[in-house]
Amino acid sequence: QVQLEESGGGSVQVGGSLRITCATSGFPMHRYWVGWYRQTPGKEREGVAIIDNERYTYYADSVKGRFAISTNVASVGSKFYLHMNDLRPEDTAVYYCAADPGVLDIGCNGDSCSPYWGQGTQVTVSS
Repeated sequence: QVQLEESGGGSVQVGGSLRITCATSGFPMHRYWVGWYRQTPGKEREGVAIIDNERYTYYADSVKGRFAISTNVASVGSKFYLHMNDLRPEDTAVYYCAADPGVLDIGCNGDSCSPYWGQGTQVTVSS
């Protein structure tokens, strides 16, 4: 059973940095596409950063050069991360980790973008 659990969200000031983590279980993470999406009230979930099963990365234009996705593959307890730098108020959102044995689309919007989701973690950027 695929399980995803985010941690590390919180409040940070403009220009600050934060790392959020997705702990995985129940599937071979290195064979999946995994990534991060975010959602704000009244808007659809949107792609932020994705890493595919060949370790290629994809980023939304709004976060390129500021955010980085990375993985830590282990026999048990693989994780992946979103390193966020130079945070802006518009980065405030609930961040969800996602996993797909097929393809995740950075341009996809909505809950149907992934068959598997974590419960979400709030990131708040304040000035």
